[in-house]
Amino acid sequence: MSSLNSTSLNTTIVRPEFFFISGFSDIPHTKYYYVFLCFIYILSELGNTFVMFVIYADHCLHSPKYIAVFNLAVSDLCVSTALVPPLIDTFLFKSQLISYEACLTHLFFVFWFLFMQSFTLTVMSYDRCVAICFPLRYNEIVTNKSMLVITTILWIIAGLADLILIVFINRLSFCKSIVIKSFFCDHGPMFRLACNDNTPSFVMSWSHPVSIFWLPLLFIIGTYICIARALLKIASASERLKAMKTCTSHLILVGVYYIPICIIHGAIGSIVNHNIRIVNTSLAMVLPPMLNPIIYSLKTEEFTESIKKQYRRKKIHITVMNN
Repeated sequence: MSSLNSTSLNTTIVRPEFFFISGFSDIPHTKYYYVFLCFIYILSELGNTFVMFVIYADHCLHSPKYIAVFNLAVSDLCVSTALVPPLIDTFLFKSQLISYEACLTHLFFVFWFLFMQSFTLTVMSYDRCVAICFPLRYNEIVTNKSMLVITTILWIIAGLADLILIVFINRLSFCKSIVIKSFFCDHGPMFRLACNDNTPSFVMSWSHPVSIFWLPLLFIIGTYICIARALLKIASASERLKAMKTCTSHLILVGVYYIPICIIHGAIGSIVNHNIRIVNTSLAMVLPPMLNPIIYSLKTEEFTESIKKQYRRKKIHITVMNN
């Protein structure tokens, strides 16, 4: 243990040299689960890189909507990289000790990218709401520049919100235990190890999910209420269906991201088994980054057409080169 004397507060803050990530230690046959996570990680990286490449390569997709999709792919790729490789290294190679500084750094990046996933889904719902509710003013309200400004501001807000968690954790004294009962340096299991007043961290553990997850979800629900009202005013059933199709992929993304979170938070009190909670939480965090690029590739007509167009272009180029 290392200690930091604070004369102004007349207290001594005890900081451990290492934390021990207990995670999957008591779960049988975990090697098979690690192989499954590796498979998910590879698909996530390939899928999100592919989505980013297609959007970058096709100038027709350089629009506000696909700036948000590109941003989601970046968030998904980053959160997978922040979670899965350290998880595999921690448990498969038995490196469960992590330094205090490295633990806080890991917490910061994991939560930063998780926050951005939620914020990006919110931005995408805003884009669909304006497109359907104000179609004649869409190009005036939502531009590439405004979308870039919005996403940049949200990255900064998410980073600052995350930094507040780190500041409060850094003021805690850890003299009880160094065992974090999670599969990564999670905020809740960390601050509960403190032996001094952890009230600010406890408050943040409630306020952050509200501001980062539940308020964005309420915003998304609100936008779709507006969308539903706008669709009811459209006389033609074919036009109504066409407008609804533009929201299908986003609605599926929202479901993939928020439904597991709602289930976990709703059932957290009834799930007694600690291992079940850890496995469910890990799946809820690693599955959406894998599924999102698949959903967009299959459910978005513009994106599918872009893939076909780039494939035909590549095929023609290869034919010309061979001749």
